[in-house]
Formats: sequence, C-alpha cells, structure tokens
Amino acid sequence: MAPRQAPTIRQRRFGTELRRLREAAGMSAPTAANLLGADRTAISNIEAGRFGISEDRLRRLASIYECGDEALIDALALMTGGRKGGWWDEYRGRIPPGFLDVSELEHDAARLRTIQTALLPGLFQTEDYARATFELPVPPLRRLEVELRVEHRLTRQSVITGQEPVPYVGAIHEAALRMQLGSRSIARAQLQHLLKESERPNVTLLVIPFTAGGFPLLDSSVLYAEAPNPHLDTVQLDSPTGAVFIDSPTQLANFRTRLDLSEEVALTPDRSREFIHTIVKEL
Repeated sequence: MAPRQAPTIRQRRFGTELRRLREAAGMSAPTAANLLGADRTAISNIEAGRFGISEDRLRRLASIYECGDEALIDALALMTGGRKGGWWDEYRGRIPPGFLDVSELEHDAARLRTIQTALLPGLFQTEDYARATFELPVPPLRRLEVELRVEHRLTRQSVITGQEPVPYVGAIHEAALRMQLGSRSIARAQLQHLLKESERPNVTLLVIPFTAGGFPLLDSSVLYAEAPNPHLDTVQLDSPTGAVFIDSPTQLANFRTRLDLSEEVALTPDRSREFIHTIVKEL
C-alpha cells in the first residue's frame, strides 16, 4: 500500500490519538511495532496518518497499550479501514485542502458549535454573500477559484439541511449581522435567509449584541466539532494562512469554557430572531 501524500484531518487525528495512547503506556514506537509484529517504522507511519490500520490491528494495539477505555476504542474503530471519501473529495486539488478538512470535520460531527464576530457562518451563507467574501482577498482570486469555493461552501450546507442534519448552535455578534458585504440588497437577503434557517429544529442561533460588551471569544471565529466520543472533539480556527485545527485536551476544555461564557451573554433564540428582524427593517 502506497503511503498517503496528504493525510486528511480525520486520518491525522486518528494517528494522533494512537500516539497519545502509546505515550500514556510509556512505550516507544519501535517497541509497539515489535509487539504488533510489524515493521519498526509502521507505528510512526500510522501515527503520522501516512498509513491506515484495520479495526483488528487497532484493537490489538489498544490491548498492547493496556487501554481500558472501550468507548474511545469503539469510536476509533469507526475511523479505521477503507472508509469511502466524501463529496468534498471532488474538490481535492482544486481548492485549498483546509476547506476539505472542514467539510470532513462537519460531516463526522455529533454536534457543531460556532461563534462568528465579523462574518456570518458559512453553513448559512447565501450564494451572493459567499461570493462577496471570496472577493475580499488580496491579491484577488481567479474567477474560477472564487466560483469553486462558492460551490463548495453551498454544498457544505447539506450537513445542516440533509436527511440526517447535525445539531448546531451558533453565536453571531451584532457586528457580523450589520456587515454589508456586496451590497445592501445582498445583506438584506442574507439576513432573511438566516432567519429562515434559524427555524430548523436542529439549529439554534444566538445573537450577541454590542450592548453585551466584551466576552472571551470577541476576536475569534471558532468551529467546535463535537465527536461521538468527547476525546475526539476538534476545534477549527480561521487564520490568514488557512484553517488551524486544535485537539489538545487542555485546549479543548478551554474552548468549551470560552464558548459557554460567550453564549451566556447572548440573547435567547427568540430574542435573537427579533433582533435580526430589526436589522433587516433598517436595511
């Protein structure tokens, strides 16, 4: 089997969790490979996401590492084998890989939590609004790349609107609601779309008004993807150079606390919709 040239976020995360189990057992990679009956470099390659592993081998490794967390092992077992690629794979090599990793992260999530302070959540953007966001970079993107990114972003929204929609809780700062990207009419249509989507039973939108003052994630755009097992949660942050993914247990706990505190200063879902209605009337 040829090594993966560019492991996905899911594949890298699987390897990271196996490394954590090995390190918790105080065992070196060559020793683990020897006990598994594999080449001495096998463990390092698996932990780097360059090679996959069968469920049987995963469970043998868990036994070698004396891991008694059956729930975690069962969750990791779902990440093994020849899992088929998702719809996002058709964009591989055409848009930055970070976009595809976000799609995969959302697809596998048990629940999504986000906070947006400048732009509205990508999962609820209209085509015109999304296009306006991709026309902001300097130097400007080529028209084909803009359209590919818009198409990908709209397709991502199936995680909210599909047959098995993921539960979603999103906090949006008033600044993002009042930001008029593209034009006044585009902004109005975007907010009307946001109101419509907020009525979905799996969606909870919370507005943080200017009057709420400061809060822990004031300067951030955060996606917190809860996994079926909390050990496998992941945070995604935006940066000028692309998506940043965080899975350290300490940092995950920190982001959960910061999200909780940020949501506490937000309006209730009903008051949030009323607030958005008011802004729409002003446009």
